Amino acid sequence: MGQKLLYIVIPARNEQDAIGSVISRIPRRFHPDVDVKVLVVDDGSTDRTVEVALASGADEIYTMPVHNGLGAAVRDGLKQAYRRGADYAVMIDADNEYPPEQIPDLVEPLLLDQADYVMGSRFMGKIKGMKWHRRIGNYLFTALQMILLRRWIYDGQSGMRAFNRAALADLEIIHDYNYAQVMTLNLVRKGYRMLEVPIRYQVRTTGRSFIRFIPYMTHVIPAIYQEMRRSPRSNRQTSGS
Repeated sequence: MGQKLLYIVIPARNEQDAIGSVISRIPRRFHPDVDVKVLVVDDGSTDRTVEVALASGADEIYTMPVHNGLGAAVRDGLKQAYRRGADYAVMIDADNEYPPEQIPDLVEPLLLDQADYVMGSRFMGKIKGMKWHRRIGNYLFTALQMILLRRWIYDGQSGMRAFNRAALADLEIIHDYNYAQVMTLNLVRKGYRMLEVPIRYQVRTTGRSFIRFIPYMTHVIPAIYQEMRRSPRSNRQTSGS
């Protein structure tokens, strides 16, 4: 298949206590034809996130011009991976809730050309420590995506996802606050092949989540509405382009 470039994109803001573990556990040589690079997107950290990331093995740091939110950091990070020549990209949260060891599981369907976009599903795998209100929220937003897309989805809120180059080129995240719902709506409505694979999950033990109920609802619901009103025009040529 020839040498392929895989970028691991890690959006981070004030994650000095967790990001080192995430980076150090990323498999670097899981496939002889895949070269792995780690790109940390620093979204205005005021602690030692960047220093810890570099010490733990990050290859590159992309610093956001201003702090705009997780959606903006993911959007810019994936764009940077594409511009750096990535054939594939995986985005994973910096908070150590998702298992870096399972990155090969997400990439395999891309390498086999079975999917363009792969989500790590917590609800197909094992979940440790998720509180009931977070679980219900995940179920409700995932159910909304299923209704809008008219297909089954196990985990529409996952913070661990993989993309081939065609999906990277065509992906649009229309708001800065978050990405989870609009990303899947955007790619699936454009005709990209989505697949879910089971992953392990454990609730963060360091730092603090940015998610708060009222801001989340007031940002995400309008973004979903806006995304669904847009025409799902794709620039796609071939899945391997």
